[in-house]
Amino acid sequence: MDKSFKSGYVGIVGVPNVGKSTLLNKLAGQKIAIISSKPQTTRNKILAIATDDDSQMVFLDTPGFHKPKTKLGESMIKSVNETISDVDLLLLVVEPDETVSAAEQMILDKIGDIPAILVINKLDTEEKLNLLPVIEKYNGIHKFEDIIPVSASTGDGVEQLREIIKKYLPEGPMYYPDDMVTDQSEKQIVAEIIREKALRLLNQEVPHGIAVEIIKMKNEGDNMCKISANIYCEKESHKRIIIGAKGSKLKAIGTQARSDCEKMLDRQVFLQLWVKVKDDWRNSEQLMREFGMSDL
Repeated sequence: MDKSFKSGYVGIVGVPNVGKSTLLNKLAGQKIAIISSKPQTTRNKILAIATDDDSQMVFLDTPGFHKPKTKLGESMIKSVNETISDVDLLLLVVEPDETVSAAEQMILDKIGDIPAILVINKLDTEEKLNLLPVIEKYNGIHKFEDIIPVSASTGDGVEQLREIIKKYLPEGPMYYPDDMVTDQSEKQIVAEIIREKALRLLNQEVPHGIAVEIIKMKNEGDNMCKISANIYCEKESHKRIIIGAKGSKLKAIGTQARSDCEKMLDRQVFLQLWVKVKDDWRNSEQLMREFGMSDL
């Protein structure tokens, strides 16, 4: 390996809904993490790998930092804390707002002397001149290696950010094969795709109580994959909402999920969905482990 090859783990942290997962997908060059306008969409650390001729950047997207109200929330915050303490470089993603929230201050306190880059996202929503007070505010709180405004949704500034990240990574080995883009299994990705469609199509009170379990995923022939999955919710009333009138909502979730699964798997998909109730599963360590959401 050439001595100039750089590699390292890059943690992406921030409060809910600042665009961390969108940024991860742009940095990785393809969709790895699901995206929703609803906060706390990401539940686990999601690993994405971007390899080129002279570097390998291993990105870890984390759940939004928040005050947990359930055991699932506690597990999500544990994931953030582990990431902060176990990476070569951190990206703190914030919105173009000079108000630093209590949760963001907690993240800043945890960063300590770990090299960090401040990424001011949603550049497309603000005039660039308005960013100066934001930069000054954060500069007064923490010494960042660099500060860069980007728009994760349009990609503006992402290439520049990638070069800045590379600049601060140490020389090191290639940790993963150069054609590997994530450590998630196809089953995990399919489950997340289904959950993403549910998040987009359901109203506010339901989404955070949803989990998806892949029961069966089997290739048949050269161009068909049959998938069966359970969508779990916490209340009978939520089950009725997820199914919708004459099954309309569940059908829409399935149709959108199947389309994305076919693109990801590069084959036709036959998708069956069922909705089941698991009371208060977000406070059950056993069920969270079964759903792959907890290392407790």
